[in-house]
Amino acid sequence: MKRPSHKELNNKIRQAREAVLEDRIGIVDPVSIAADALELGHLIEDIENVLYEVLNEITPPDYAGQRPPQRSYEDKIKDCELFAFRWVSKRLGCEVYLKFTLKDDKMWLVSFHQHREGE
Repeated sequence: MKRPSHKELNNKIRQAREAVLEDRIGIVDPVSIAADALELGHLIEDIENVLYEVLNEITPPDYAGQRPPQRSYEDKIKDCELFAFRWVSKRLGCEVYLKFTLKDDKMWLVSFHQHREGE
């Protein structure tokens, strides 16, 4: 069976939602995420609310990552599996790309921006 499975993806989405709801968010590159947030029409200060809403939109068929999941090379989340999703967001009104990982009981935000060709 190719990883991640439908069940595994459902579980990762659920864990990410719980982490966001409980304010357990880490941001790998805050400057990049802040710039992308502005492009999506919100401030980084609103990231928790926006993330929670979009995590309620995504489903396993929206998975756009590698199989098996790519591992991070960033120091904060080194070797953690990355879960990428791409879908048309009702909340944001455009096609969105979201990549995150789960480590140390936190949801680590890696990418969150309008979809760019080639991703």
